Amino acid sequence: MEERYSRNRLYVNNDEQDLIKKHPILIAGSGIGSNIAECALRFGFENITVIDGDKIEISNLNRQNFTYYDVEKPKAETLYNRLKSINPGAEIKYINEFITEKNIREIIEGHSIAINALDFTSDIPLHFDTLCKEKRIPVLHPYNLGWGGLVMVITPDGLSLESLNSSTRINELSVVEFFAEQLKHIMEPNLWLEKILKSYKDEKETLPPPQLAIGSWIIAGICTTIMYNIITNKKVKQFPDFYFNTIME
Repeated sequence: MEERYSRNRLYVNNDEQDLIKKHPILIAGSGIGSNIAECALRFGFENITVIDGDKIEISNLNRQNFTYYDVEKPKAETLYNRLKSINPGAEIKYINEFITEKNIREIIEGHSIAINALDFTSDIPLHFDTLCKEKRIPVLHPYNLGWGGLVMVITPDGLSLESLNSSTRINELSVVEFFAEQLKHIMEPNLWLEKILKSYKDEKETLPPPQLAIGSWIIAGICTTIMYNIITNKKVKQFPDFYFNTIME
């Protein structure tokens, strides 16, 4: 095992390390994707494409992998520069664009795993999943729950988010509400999450959901582990099952 990954020993064998190094992964959305990308790169994923047409804002700094001096810079290009500073030899690509109906097929092409960290401001996230299914590409959906992280995996032969049959439009809130309801039946109600959901819905202004750095980094670890499991043919939970981790009682 090369020196860069020598401390991965015992957890990851030589063949696995070589395998994950080559697999091309697509990170669609460089917000929470910025945390996932760095964790994946440090773990050994060296073929990464990041795409985002947005610029960094001050309000991103409480949870995304950027600094004060990055504010107003393009997210995808800034993330590219950070990743290349960690591993200059890695095959990192960036696209300073939003995903649209015109470019979505070209962007997805050639990847073996995708992270769908797109904002649900349109049907593009659902279209992204549909096209990935057609291409036999597993898709990870990460959700920052503040004190915890939630990840759902859409597989080529499994169910999609559209199977939720929600009476409202599918978005981050409806997915997390579905998850909270599942917890009641599978495990036990998560009181702090339910309180946050209620408080968020009661806010008079239309605001983005509250998120914490804790959730971002928990998600980064979960996503990196799932991608490792997919590539090394280990068992992976499929939607509507989920991965959830929290440090809050």
